[in-house]
Amino acid sequence: MKKRDPLVGTGKKPKGSDRRLYTDENPKDTVRIKFATPADARATAAKVKKVSKPFARKIQILTVMEQRAKVMGKTEVVNIARKAKESIRKTRKV
Repeated sequence: MKKRDPLVGTGKKPKGSDRRLYTDENPKDTVRIKFATPADARATAAKVKKVSKPFARKIQILTVMEQRAKVMGKTEVVNIARKAKESIRKTRKV
């Protein structure tokens, strides 16, 4: 008998499951990133700056955008993501 996948849990893939990678436990909480063009990247950076998330999460989102754009060879988008990260670091209250 096959074990049922948990409805809520750690977000990790259950052993023996057909799911790939991980599950998004709360998709409403997900910040979508778009970086096909420099304009999209600027809009995403602005959205990340104003979203109500912890500092580390904002940096993580922009790092994902930066790394993916770097692999794709989109240097302008990489620079936009880096500048946005620096801006967030400067405005951080410690």
